[in-house]
Amino acid sequence: MDPHRTIRRALVTEKGTALREQNQYTFEVDRRANKIEIKRAIEALFGVTVTAVRTVNVSGKAKRVGRFQGRTSDWKKAIATLKEGQTIEFFEGT
Repeated sequence: MDPHRTIRRALVTEKGTALREQNQYTFEVDRRANKIEIKRAIEALFGVTVTAVRTVNVSGKAKRVGRFQGRTSDWKKAIATLKEGQTIEFFEGT
């Protein structure tokens, strides 16, 4: 799988910012991607060494606009732990 399709976007959240102190970074990833594919994609895109990957399947929420009700899509989140001393420059400006 193409690394750009595996990693959809980087997640910049309050919890993700706190995880960066522990050298962990969060990403929204393709729902079909497994941990090995996610690890390879992060290493290829950012040139770092990933030591561990944790994944979470996030359920979509029920949303309502007036009398119409719908749902947001389900998605997958990955938390990648990097080798000690390495960082991803993309996150440093936030």
